[in-house]
Amino acid sequence: MNMAEFPWLTTIILFPIAASLLIPVIPDKDGRTVRWYALIVGLIDFALIVYTFCNHYDLSNPNIQLFESYSWVPALDLNWSVGADGLSMPLIILTGFITTLAILASWPVTLKPKLFFFLILAMYGGQIAVFAVQDMLLFFLVWELELIPVYLLLSIWGGKKRLYAATKFILYTAGGSLFILLAGLAMAFYGDTVTFDMQSLAAKDYAINLELLLYAAFLIAYGVKLPIFPLHTWLPDAHGEATAPVHMLLAGILLKMGGYAIIRMNAQMLPDAHAVFAPILVILGVVNIIYAALTSFAQRNLKRKIAYSSISHMGFVLIGIGSFTDLGLSGAVLQMVSHGLIGASLFFMVGATYDRTHTLMLDEMGGIGKKMKKSFAMWTTCSLASLALPGMSGFVAELMVFVGFATSDAYSLPFRIVIVFLAAVGVILTPIYLLSMLREMLYGPENKELVEHEALIDSEPREVFIIACLLVPIIGIGLYPKILTQIYDATTVQLTARLRNSVPTLAEGASVALGEPMEAPAIGSSR
Repeated sequence: MNMAEFPWLTTIILFPIAASLLIPVIPDKDGRTVRWYALIVGLIDFALIVYTFCNHYDLSNPNIQLFESYSWVPALDLNWSVGADGLSMPLIILTGFITTLAILASWPVTLKPKLFFFLILAMYGGQIAVFAVQDMLLFFLVWELELIPVYLLLSIWGGKKRLYAATKFILYTAGGSLFILLAGLAMAFYGDTVTFDMQSLAAKDYAINLELLLYAAFLIAYGVKLPIFPLHTWLPDAHGEATAPVHMLLAGILLKMGGYAIIRMNAQMLPDAHAVFAPILVILGVVNIIYAALTSFAQRNLKRKIAYSSISHMGFVLIGIGSFTDLGLSGAVLQMVSHGLIGASLFFMVGATYDRTHTLMLDEMGGIGKKMKKSFAMWTTCSLASLALPGMSGFVAELMVFVGFATSDAYSLPFRIVIVFLAAVGVILTPIYLLSMLREMLYGPENKELVEHEALIDSEPREVFIIACLLVPIIGIGLYPKILTQIYDATTVQLTARLRNSVPTLAEGASVALGEPMEAPAIGSSR
């Protein structure tokens, strides 16, 4: 790989971080200047991402592009190595898009605005770094550093139980990160050479027992962030106390880090172990879909209802990753981007509604749709996108996962039928709890005290603009999914071919039946 002529990715990562360091010296009393400054920085960085993608990214190349590597700490063999391929580029674009809109959604913030926007911009660069770094030790560092802004944003600007939610978040995610460090060090020191370069680590011939342990360690770490049941309990608490901009970052970007890392580390770097763990991923995906859908149905708190909905939708990502088909894996990546957009839109609407009603309990709402007609339209459209209405991105993503898994020859027919049936049950539950939520909140019975309140005004132009910006790609991808899939198709096809080579029975035309022990692949058989 040749180094890029200009360090585009390094600039994209470091620019918002460097810009955040100037915020303390900006003369600003009421926060108006600093919010415009943060928005301009966000727009510039997003423009750099789009320019780099349009002019320096080759859609037909499945390998790492825009590669930059600089020696950082030679004594530790720590290099600043960044690059992008079909797995990371869509999520880098998503990060820039969602974070810029989250900055615009932060307009009402009046408490310590300088610190708030400093953390948002620092988080901006850190999130892009997670998707771009190609050094395992550096990946661990940016994964950890990205947690600090989230903790502070929750603990300072959150709700009544913000300290509990922030502490739970940091304990879960930091605890999971220890598994990344341990597994990364084991991979680095295995064999004759010591290296943290991800491509070099992927090329090593690990003993199958060690590879299984490494896979399990990574799955625990990334399962917390995705999140996977039963490692999910931090998410409803975090969402229950967060503000609208932090909601957008949590649902739109942070959860995608877990899915991305499972594909990048577990599947791509440990394909032999993935052949053993894939049925477990599929089962966990179905558990996520049904359990979270049922739990969401029972929630009376609006934020927690949408939070459990997010957990349910991320179950499709696990099924797609474990499908061993091009279509299934493509659907998993599409679902991550789609849910990032849809989740951000729903949580923004939650925040906007709470600012007016000052309640999150559905029992205390009712009839607000008559007085808030724009909000009524936006709530309805975003909810229809979440329940996978045809013509929107969620429908295409979930359909690809369904068809991809149903046509996979890596599993026995009875297992595929059971999984597809159970996942379909979750799909049926989704419109039930979302439409019942709309009925209670927007229709009746009316809460006269709330409906007649002067603060219950309709959405302002800024809020309409944010939702419109999110709905354009949601509908655009739903009508023409190739606009997104062409970015990562070359990478996912190459990865799927490698994963299929790790399943010995596929080469013989047989299937992996649920509950039957798989023959351990020969060491290095897929390298």
